[in-house]
Amino acid sequence: MEFDSERLESFIQDKMRETKIPGLSIALVRGEEVVYTGGFGFRDIDYGYPAAPSTVYGIGSVTKSFTALAVMQLVEEGKLSLDDPVEKHLSIKLRPLNKQVTIYHLLTHTSGIPALAYAEALIRNRVGAGAPWVPLASPEDILVFMRDAEEWAVSPPGTKFYYLNEGYVLLGLIISKTSSKRYEDYIREKILKPLEMKRTYFSKEEVDRDPDVATPYIVDKEGKHIPSRFPYGITSDGGLLSNVLDLAKYIAMYHGRGTYRGTEIVSRESIEIMERKHIGLPAKLFGDEGYGYGLSITEKFHGRKLVYHSGSVLVYTAYLAYLPGEKLGVAVLANSSGYPLSFIGLYALTLALGKDPEKHLEPLKKEKILKKLEGIYKTYKDTLTLQVEKKGDFLYILYRDKYTEQLTPLIPEKLEEEYAKFYTLSYGRRVEVEFIQEKNKTILLYERYKLVKQ
Repeated sequence: MEFDSERLESFIQDKMRETKIPGLSIALVRGEEVVYTGGFGFRDIDYGYPAAPSTVYGIGSVTKSFTALAVMQLVEEGKLSLDDPVEKHLSIKLRPLNKQVTIYHLLTHTSGIPALAYAEALIRNRVGAGAPWVPLASPEDILVFMRDAEEWAVSPPGTKFYYLNEGYVLLGLIISKTSSKRYEDYIREKILKPLEMKRTYFSKEEVDRDPDVATPYIVDKEGKHIPSRFPYGITSDGGLLSNVLDLAKYIAMYHGRGTYRGTEIVSRESIEIMERKHIGLPAKLFGDEGYGYGLSITEKFHGRKLVYHSGSVLVYTAYLAYLPGEKLGVAVLANSSGYPLSFIGLYALTLALGKDPEKHLEPLKKEKILKKLEGIYKTYKDTLTLQVEKKGDFLYILYRDKYTEQLTPLIPEKLEEEYAKFYTLSYGRRVEVEFIQEKNKTILLYERYKLVKQ
């Protein structure tokens, strides 16, 4: 089945319009060949510069897979062991519940220490979103910041997943110490250069020399685009900036089981260990998600194995995913937060597999139903008017008069084309809410009322 690029492009533009994303770039790769690219919207609104496949954006936590790849290279060289305690390499004591944290625990986010939110505070402070000041200008500052982190632990190492940006900062420091190179220099020399990723950067100086970099934007609560800046200072957990053409080469290396255009970056065995589920993820879209080394994995994407990671630094968002069995992958980048880029990437992969995303992609099916239920609903002879709005994964009932305003969240229980059931709470009581599609009208049954969508 021929890839329906027009359908993908319409979907992307619709979602960008709905969520005010300024610019977006995407690339689809089979094996080592880029088979589709697209640029949408603006890389800079004020100057009217369009986004292109070559445009550079921050890739956020997609950087973690590069860090994990570097660790595996050093393991293959015998310079590291995944069982090494962190304190063997760094001057930090990490013994949550009296058990040592190892490199493996940092790779898999199983240190037992919940997120310490250094990155959240740093990013929000740097982009002016309002956050406590954290004077963490270098990875070494994180060592001081984490000095009491073991006291924050809630489970023994290796038993539970807690996403920990700080853990990947420590991995970057371990890479630096073990290789006797700055982390950034190691990644450039051992990964970016052999993959010919010539426009993938860490530093402001590199970015400033590139003429095709997307302006980062905050989209405020009124939908206005506010030019912002990249939060330099983040490194091995989310500091890379790249473009979808370079990321296509990176994906092709995974398709080649560690080899790209005849050059081995890492062994097949290391790639397969990275892609193995080492711990279950608490948040699930497909029902079986697990985390490997800097990568998430599901076996239930249309019956296939999907390996992926998202990234966000608020003003840039990213998604990278590939199907090892089919050697099919996608990279999506944008210069703001907004519609989940994961859904755009999954939409593209579903089309590339010859399937209809509207029928075979469960998140989109649910999203379409929720969107369809939005609107103004009225009771008998218009005696009462309620508004139903979709926000994220929920519907809300909004009642407003001259003096008051009430917003009631609806939690979905059953979502079908002809019938949808939700529940909410009212004065401690569980209240069922139903939407029924009847001929050409939508009926809302809520508390004692029957309302019809106008």
